[in-house]
Amino acid sequence: MKVIQEKHPLAIRWTHWVNFPILMIMIWSGLLIYWANDIYSITIFGYTFVHFFPDWFYQWLHIPQRLAEGMAFHFLFMWFFTLNGIFYVLYTLISGEWRLLLPNRHSFKEAWQVLLHDLHIRKMVPPQKKYNAAQRIAYTAIIVMGFGSVITGLAIYKPVQFYWLTWLCGGYHLARIFHFALTIGYVLFFIIHIVQVILAGWNNFRAVVSGFEVKEEPAAVIEIRTPVVVKQKKANGKKTK
Repeated sequence: MKVIQEKHPLAIRWTHWVNFPILMIMIWSGLLIYWANDIYSITIFGYTFVHFFPDWFYQWLHIPQRLAEGMAFHFLFMWFFTLNGIFYVLYTLISGEWRLLLPNRHSFKEAWQVLLHDLHIRKMVPPQKKYNAAQRIAYTAIIVMGFGSVITGLAIYKPVQFYWLTWLCGGYHLARIFHFALTIGYVLFFIIHIVQVILAGWNNFRAVVSGFEVKEEPAAVIEIRTPVVVKQKKANGKKTK
């Protein structure tokens, strides 16, 4: 028997879907800004393995010569990103949703079991409530990453006015590295998140849109009792049951 159960409140769904286009705009505009000074690469013993980013990447996305546009979009939408994040955190604290999101002392062990199950190495399904252990760790980490992006972003946006914030981040250049690394983390999280949504199926995706999910519950078991037949027997001239 199929039943409909509420899963995600409206506020959770709202902040989720609002944050998606905002984050995409922030990443895109950030690339426009980064092009002006694309100095980062992975270099070991003088050999560059990865350069962020090759020329064909900029030509494919038509990124060059758009620094002012990138700064305008980035500095505008960072306020929407921040306000949306603040609203989400406040809602989870006030509503008590944080209890379902924060990892506990068993989460890292259970997250490993989730990974093994997703890779079809472990058959037994790991403990699953509203969120499994891997989701709790990932969703908590993305909140911390968002906070880090705001802090490092302000440190490189106004390094003079927020000199103390820039100092806490280890200086302007280190704050910029952290900011860039967090952006790479968002992209990786997004890819993994999409893959997990596809693997979870349509029912899980529908719950994030409508707030409800359809679950299959076993039909009620009807207990059938066999009637007791009472026989009378004669014993010592008396009837007994």
